[in-house]
Amino acid sequence: MEVANHTFAEATTTAPFIDYAICVDDENRPARHVGDWPVKGQVYAVRVTEGKAEGTDLVHVLSFQGEAPYYNAFAPHRFEIIERVWLN
Repeated sequence: MEVANHTFAEATTTAPFIDYAICVDDENRPARHVGDWPVKGQVYAVRVTEGKAEGTDLVHVLSFQGEAPYYNAFAPHRFEIIERVWLN
């Protein structure tokens, strides 16, 4: 597995919660994207992080696998956060 693909275990080591988001935009898949792609209307466990290259937020779908340059990161306009679950 690529280092940049986030798993549930890795996500919870940095913060004790999981966000859930619904995909609201699955169009315009980049030509260079290789890997999993979200489906509009589906709910996914996600982690929002700051993108190092662009300096903007990225939504990482946990358990998705993807290759460079995108890995499993998507633009925030593709998702709407609907719930945060704290892990006690």
